[in-house]
Amino acid sequence: MNKKRKILFLGVLAVVLMIGGCKAEITGYEKVSDLNYTVMNKDEIPEDLAAIIEEKKENIFKFTYSDQQFLYIVIGYGMQESGGYDIQIRDLYLTSNAIFFDTELIGPKKADETMKGSSYPYLVVKTELMDQRVIFE
Repeated sequence: MNKKRKILFLGVLAVVLMIGGCKAEITGYEKVSDLNYTVMNKDEIPEDLAAIIEEKKENIFKFTYSDQQFLYIVIGYGMQESGGYDIQIRDLYLTSNAIFFDTELIGPKKADETMKGSSYPYLVVKTELMDQRVIFE
């Protein structure tokens, strides 16, 4: 009886691992390489891009912008009721057919919760110019 349980467990484990491996192949999000990037300060953002962000800042947005030299990956989390928010980059890498970009909005710390007024947290990442679609997670 104990041997049957081990065999059953190993069989279930093998199926789970195979399904997990298939999912990764289907999504196409496997990392091919890391990307070098720079998080842009607000005063470094190209004027045209800054104007687009200003127009979109009230709502959540995700888009890319390119000039003749660089690709800018932009994400905004819309209007927040207070200040003190931050955006953390969880992952940014190149896959075989896209750029994968995963971020998270971090809420204000206790001391920052008292900051009055709305805020519009967004992040602009500059990387090398390439003709790849961006997957936002």
